[in-house]
Order: sequence, then structure tokens, then C-alpha cells
Amino acid sequence: MTGISSVLGGIPAPVSRWDDDVAGGLDLLEGLVYRSNLLGADRALANQGGGNTSAKMTVVDHTGRNVRALFVKGSGTDLATITAAGFPGLRLDDLLPLRDRQAMEDAEMVDYLLRSALRPDQPRPSIETLLHAFVPADHVDHAHPDAIIALTSNPRGRELAEEEFGEEAVWLDYERPGFMMSRKIALLLEANPKARAVLLEKHGLVTWGATGAESYAGTIEFTSRAAEVLARSGAGRFGLGGAKVAPLEQDAAEELLKATLPALRGALLEDTGQMILQVDRSPEAVEFASSMRAPETSQVGAPCPDHLIMTKHKPLMVDFDPSTEGPAELREAFRRGVAEYGDWYRGYHARNVDAETEPFGCDPAGPRVVLIPGVGIITAGPERKRTQFARDLYHRAIAVQDAADALGGFRSLTEAEAFKIEYWPLERYKLAQAPKPRELSGRIALITGGGSGIGRATARLLAELGAHVAVADLNIEGATEVAEELVARHGVGRAIAIPVDVTSEDAVEQMVRRTVLEYGGLDVLVASAGLASSAPVTETTLADWERNYSVLARGTFLSAREAFRVMTEQGRGGSIVFVASKNALVAGANASAYSSAKAAALHLARCLAEEGGPHGIRVNTVNPDAVIEGSAIWSSDWKAERAGTYGLEEDDLQQFYRGRTKLGVNVLPEDVAEAIAYMAGPRSSKSTGNVINVDGGVTAAYPR
Repeated sequence: MTGISSVLGGIPAPVSRWDDDVAGGLDLLEGLVYRSNLLGADRALANQGGGNTSAKMTVVDHTGRNVRALFVKGSGTDLATITAAGFPGLRLDDLLPLRDRQAMEDAEMVDYLLRSALRPDQPRPSIETLLHAFVPADHVDHAHPDAIIALTSNPRGRELAEEEFGEEAVWLDYERPGFMMSRKIALLLEANPKARAVLLEKHGLVTWGATGAESYAGTIEFTSRAAEVLARSGAGRFGLGGAKVAPLEQDAAEELLKATLPALRGALLEDTGQMILQVDRSPEAVEFASSMRAPETSQVGAPCPDHLIMTKHKPLMVDFDPSTEGPAELREAFRRGVAEYGDWYRGYHARNVDAETEPFGCDPAGPRVVLIPGVGIITAGPERKRTQFARDLYHRAIAVQDAADALGGFRSLTEAEAFKIEYWPLERYKLAQAPKPRELSGRIALITGGGSGIGRATARLLAELGAHVAVADLNIEGATEVAEELVARHGVGRAIAIPVDVTSEDAVEQMVRRTVLEYGGLDVLVASAGLASSAPVTETTLADWERNYSVLARGTFLSAREAFRVMTEQGRGGSIVFVASKNALVAGANASAYSSAKAAALHLARCLAEEGGPHGIRVNTVNPDAVIEGSAIWSSDWKAERAGTYGLEEDDLQQFYRGRTKLGVNVLPEDVAEAIAYMAGPRSSKSTGNVINVDGGVTAAYPR
């Protein structure tokens, strides 16, 4: 890029990872796993979830007979992590006769493959199984190397391929995966016996061999040679014309994004209730989005069929220049751009829908990839796993489009071809295997005091219900422990830990800023940060009084104010839940500072319910009582002070509290979390300004 060190400079040749010492001790199926994992370890060779591998071998079937079998990657698995269990086995003698058929519908093919299985409990085989059956070699690899896709997505690609590979490779014009593509490959190989590889236009590469090592070496060789062709033919022209817009520095970019991401997310939420955003400020993302030819090249289409489900046919290219425009202009550009993209996408669907695809309806019409000049790339999806998948795939698109552009132009699938992949029933089957959305799927929740007690229980429950959770606490070690637990249980990116002192205006602003930059906005705030002190009023120091009000009143106010700002900008409502106390309704002896501060928070919730209503922001309060288990408050001096107030030993305090409830129960953090989750989610969508007591039934605290 002009005046800037470029990171877009062609596609490097892959490095072989094969180790004969490791592979030599493996049986055929173990060797297939090893080879597959090596291919998947290099995303410039094999997309996440994409590509497929196979091996043919003789096995003993359930009758005790020796049969020739094809073991092929299972549908929806990932080469990088696949194990032996991910390779279904099929009777090869059942598959080979299909080579002589003239046509076969997808549904018929899938049914046939399932009936050819060695075992009824194995995964569904790849939709490209017949490709592997028809290639006359024991080991076959089909990958999507960036260099091959860039070469085959260029108007000069076939000419350059013939110059480089001659009779060593055959070229297949674009064909949707399935029976016909597999049969055409078989016919090409019969007509070209010297071929060692197949180049699939706008799709990928097929290699094979008598051994797994030979097949893998073929993938490395042909990809490396394609990369060399790109380097020679595109020399001096990489980088998509250089910089059109100067990239922002990190702090400036974050300030801009914090102020504008809620507007983007709000626009995307218009036709879907689930949406998480992910910011990509990598050098490649920033340079591509800021380049001279990105507005044209990015709109050509997706470079590989594997990308379409996650990235759609094309991204949204935002019309924005940070050197002359600011947050107000970017917010407007987001809203306008999403609306225009939605019009295009619904038209794309209407133009291409047919009897095969009509049952699926039209997907949410918003973009999944957003390019912002000077800033980078935003990916969008119903969960972090999907946004990260889209981000990783789009990095492959950047490499392919840059290289193809340097060769003279980038070509993609036509709109009709793209639609047939995006709405292909066999691809829709993969999506249908995903878990059904939960109550809070795609929602963003921020919990103060999330490192222990009620906050920790709430974080666990909201994550279980599908939310992405920001766990904020003064005790960052506790918050980190909770966040790591949630990620381990629910997946990458589902929780983050944020240090916060809720009495500090700057710290609260940074807490919300971090949440917005991580996920794109905010749907739920649970104000659970707390402390407590107990003393007769004559012994209550001003410091005690101020500390209670700083955390319980000021901290709640600051958190709610920042949440209001984001939710208002987002324009899709939201839910704020204050965790107050039974003491907010009932005078507590020797707890004037604590009780009055909690009462202030309770009334603040009512005030904010009035303000939030016109914006769809609901504000409710949950009042627990005597939640001793796992609580940071009750592990402090508060427990001893309250026991002293009632003339009890500390160990007798829980029994005392249980005895004064009408239900005769102890209240646990998980009990309070259930009430919070109800108020946070759609089941309480018509409730605001309300109070739920979770105290076992303390008569004096009955609201009236």
C-alpha cells in the first residue's frame, strides 16, 4: 500500500508437515487420520470444516467376510480435529457401479450412500464421497488451497495452469459438488491417464496416490507450484492497488467502534433476534478493507463454495472515510448499508429460489461480513463460534482475491451458482444438525459482581441459556475463573472477564467499552456488585456510609447509565436487573447504611423504568435475602456483625434466617439467578419497574 508496509503480497507455498517416523507406525485408518490432521492444520490448504480425505482398504464386515471399503471424511467434520470415528466406512463394490450411471439426484445419492454403510451408527458420509470412490487410487485428498482457488478464479487461470502443469493436471469447469462432479472427474481421468491432479475451477484441488504420503505430497506439490505461478505472474501488483484510506491507529479505531458498533448491531437485529459481532483489526483485514480496489473486488462474490454458508455471497462494503468523517457518519453508513444490503439479499433470494430451495425460506437478510475502510472487518453471526468461523474464512477470501486480482482479475461463482450452494439441501442438512437456539442465544449480558455468589450463579445460568457473558468484578481472579469455566463449558468466546471498580466512572465506562468491542453491543445488565456493613447508627462512620452508597447506589447508577447509552444507540431495547435486597423494603437494625443504599437502588430502578420504557429498556429488581453460600459479602465481617445484631453465634445464623421465612428454606445463589434470568429474558418482556423477592417468604418484605 502506498506509504505503508503491505502484508498483502501473494500466497506463500505450503510447507510439508509429513514425518515418516510418525506415519510409519500407523495402520491405514490411523494414517488417514494423520494425513487429514496435517492438511487441516494449514488453513491455507483446508478450510475449517472443508475438504475431505479418504482411504480404500480391505476390512472384515459383520458377516466375517473380507470386503473392500472406502473410509471417507464424515459430513460436517473438520480435518484438523477429525479422529478415526469421524470416517464412515462404505462398501466399495456398492459404489463403483454408480460410475456408469448418467445422472443421480442428490437425495437419491445420499440414500444410496447410507445404504452402503458398513455400520448403521456411523456418521453421514461426505457429499463428495463418490469423488473418492471413482478416483482409481487407494488414497485421495480433496482440499481448497488458497493458491489453487486464486489460480482457478482468474480469467487467465486455465492458460497459466496448462503452461505450468501440462498433462500432469486436468481442469474441470465449475460444477456443484455431488454425483455429476464426481462422474465428470472420473471421465476426465480416464481420458487423461497421465494426470496426477484435478484443478476444480473456483473450488479446489484433488490429488491421490498409492500411499497416504504420496497423496499428501501431491497436495503440497501442486499447491506450491500454483503459488509460484501466482508470484511470477502477479509480481508487483499485489495489494489491490494500494491504500485508498489511511488506517486508524488502535486507540482511535476502538473509540470509533465503541461509539458505532451498537448502531450496526441494532440494524442487523432488525430481522433476527440473535446477533454477535466480532472485530478483526488484523493487518490483513485493515489493509484489505482500506485498499483501492476492495470496493470492486469484494463485491465479485465468495471465492469458494465452502465459504457461502458463513460469509454469504458478498460482504457489506461500508462507504466511509475516517479522515473526513466521524461516529455520526459511520452510524448512518451502517444503518443505510445494512438496509441496502437487505434489499439486495431479499432480491437475490427471490431471483433464485426454486422448488428445491423454497422450503427453507429466506435467511436473515443482513450481511455476515462488514468491511470498514481504515478500520478493518466486522463479522456477524448468532454466536461467537460462527463469527470466528466467518472471520477465518474471510481471511482465506482476502488471500485469494488479492492474488487473483494481481493476475488480472478475480472471478467468483455466479449469483445463481452461489445461491445453489447457499441453499443446497445437503448444506442445509449440516446447519440443521446445530443445537436449537436457547432463550438467550445471541444475546449479550454484562454482570457486575460476577466473580462470586449471586453474580457467579447468574453468569452460569445466562450462559446456559445461550447468552455471551461479560463477567465483571473488582476481584479479577474470581471473574477470570468464572469466565474460563464458561468458555470450557460453552465454547470459545462465550465469556470474558473484565476488572471493574463500579464506584469509578472511568472504570465503568471501560467495562462497557470492553463489552461492546468484544461482542458489538449489550442486551442485559445485571447489577450485582455489592458489599455490606453492619453497625448501630451511632457507630456508623462516614466512611462506612460513603462506601455503601458508592458501591450500592453510585455503582448501580453508573453501570445503568452506561448500559442505557449503548441500548439506546442499539435501538432494540434491553433488560436491566438490579440485585437489591430484602433490606430495600424492610428496615434492618444496625444496617442503616446498607439498607438505605439498597432502597436507593430499588427506587432508581423504578425511575429508570420510566425513562427506559419509550426505548424498550426494561428495568426490574430482584430482592434476595440471606444468601450466605458462596457470597463474598458473607465471607467478610458482615456475617459476624449480623450474628451479633441478633445475639447469635455465626454458625447459627443460617438456621435463624431459615426459621424466619414462611417457607422454611435457605436461599441459594442459584435461586436468585433463576429470578434474574426470568427478568433478563423474553418471558418477562412486558414487565418493567417490578420487584421479585427471593427470600423464602419474609412477611415484612411483601411488596405493597
